[in-house]
Amino acid sequence: MIGISPKALALGAIVSLTASAAMAHGYRSGALSIQHPWSRETAVGQAVGGGFLTITNSGDREDRLISGTTPVAAEVQLHTMTMDGGVMRMRQVTGGIVVPTKGSVELKPGGYHIMFMGLRRQLRQGERFPVTLRFQRARSVTVQFAVQPVTSTGPMESSHAGH
Repeated sequence: MIGISPKALALGAIVSLTASAAMAHGYRSGALSIQHPWSRETAVGQAVGGGFLTITNSGDREDRLISGTTPVAAEVQLHTMTMDGGVMRMRQVTGGIVVPTKGSVELKPGGYHIMFMGLRRQLRQGERFPVTLRFQRARSVTVQFAVQPVTSTGPMESSHAGH
């Protein structure tokens, strides 16, 4: 029988929790939790890219995602995509995206999303890049967007996602 000291067990638990938190790819700003920010790889010379994530509000008041900034693009815009008679329509959101009280909003392909306009460089699979998100009530928070394959339809948090 092999003996393991209580200190070794505690250290192992801390390492395990830290590794789990790193895999979760999440951030907090006040009552808001931002989970799994991701983007798709872009082609060389492509001028725009998309960003996706989930925001959960545990607070007693609704909040709004108002804007963002990133060093990889000239502008960060909030958009929505709808289908109208078989035609895809993408429009910039004015007034921000509501994060409901005790609820969540998912920014995903085919719905609300972030647009990185005027990309300064290619977004490459496997890398991460910073984006500072600004909210109406919660303070600004900088998150790291994980760049996934161009075919991705949702966040990939395992080793095959390139991060």
